[in-house]
Amino acid sequence: MTTEVRVPQLPESVADATLVAWHKKPGDSVVRDENLVDLETDKVVLEVPAPVAGVLKEIKLTDGTTVTSGQLLAVIEEAAAAAPGASAVAAAKTPGPAAPPTAPAATAAAGAPAGKLSPAAKRVAEENKIDPKAVAGSGRDGRVTKSDMVNFLSAKDAAPAAAAAPSPSPAGKAAPTQFVPAPSARAARAEQHVPMTRLRARIAERMVQAQATQALLTSFNEVDLKTVSELRARYKDQFEKQYGVKLGFMSFFTKACVEALKRFPSVNASVDGNDIVYHEYYDIGVAVSTDRGLIVPVLRDADQLSFADIEKSIANFASRARAGSITIEELTGGTFTITNGGVFGSLLSTPIVNSPQSAILGMHRIQDRAVVIDGQVVVRPMMYIALTYDHRIIDGREAVQFLVNVKQSLEDPARMVLSI
Repeated sequence: MTTEVRVPQLPESVADATLVAWHKKPGDSVVRDENLVDLETDKVVLEVPAPVAGVLKEIKLTDGTTVTSGQLLAVIEEAAAAAPGASAVAAAKTPGPAAPPTAPAATAAAGAPAGKLSPAAKRVAEENKIDPKAVAGSGRDGRVTKSDMVNFLSAKDAAPAAAAAPSPSPAGKAAPTQFVPAPSARAARAEQHVPMTRLRARIAERMVQAQATQALLTSFNEVDLKTVSELRARYKDQFEKQYGVKLGFMSFFTKACVEALKRFPSVNASVDGNDIVYHEYYDIGVAVSTDRGLIVPVLRDADQLSFADIEKSIANFASRARAGSITIEELTGGTFTITNGGVFGSLLSTPIVNSPQSAILGMHRIQDRAVVIDGQVVVRPMMYIALTYDHRIIDGREAVQFLVNVKQSLEDPARMVLSI
């Protein structure tokens, strides 16, 4: 008896997906719920599990194919699982023309553990015949990323150049003086053409769309985080012991933004044709960086979440986003976004609005600076904050006052507790 493996039902917001990589080949045994193939959408990588145990009889579509909901991917023979190597033994006994030899590196790439190789990295490995086992992974739990592959290729290209030595000049004749670039300089001219992942292409499309369809403007302010830093230092151990998560800055900023959004509804609104949609709820997107690009999972009803709820949710999002297990539903919607470039060392930036939202708050690096307070020059932990907003529905006055309100809540957190 055979069972068909089909593309799962994709959400309404996702028209199709790209078949990234098969983890099994025809003749391989499979167990129920084992991941057979990765499908990449505009937002996440979906795993397609085996519906039954048996032997993978036939693969209908190859890597790189664009697929839609319900499309046939493979056929599984519901029988006793094939013994390891059974398919290879059977192939050896089958008469016929000899198969062309396979490059050792390509064979190693195909057999690499799926959990240790990101889809983009696997694609680079296969296209360039790289053995993933020779590449050190910098991702979570030793996962090999696309950047690791590209760096490995650059180093590999540089090796032959470094080994080359100048030819000796004929006896009695001095070789003409000539500038020879260092091997490292020549190696830096290497190029790698790697197709964009669907996520990267989608990010590019949305960023260009936002700038082309919205009247974007950015306002800035700065925040003295002395009080927040002292609160974190005072209660961090007790907080972590009680809730099992560290007390970070994101919960303070999320709470401060929610309070400001309540006072300035247009910053929490969006444009729908000729209408302005005022959202009476606060779904806050939190930008998370992954190997595949930036994604924005959403904190639903953030106004009803405690500091611990926010910290737990963000930690969970970050972990699952980097592992590729975040769901499309968790990335859908949102009325306002917070992004933290400070974790990468950014001192100031102008973030781009996550359309169809109308505003985004950019956090930056905390830096000790000299400031004047009550006529005295003191050193305080300061952060620049930026609000990029759609000027079609948000006036400059509202944007500036929104930032001031966020600043006041962070410099005097009691305001958030008392809602004043």
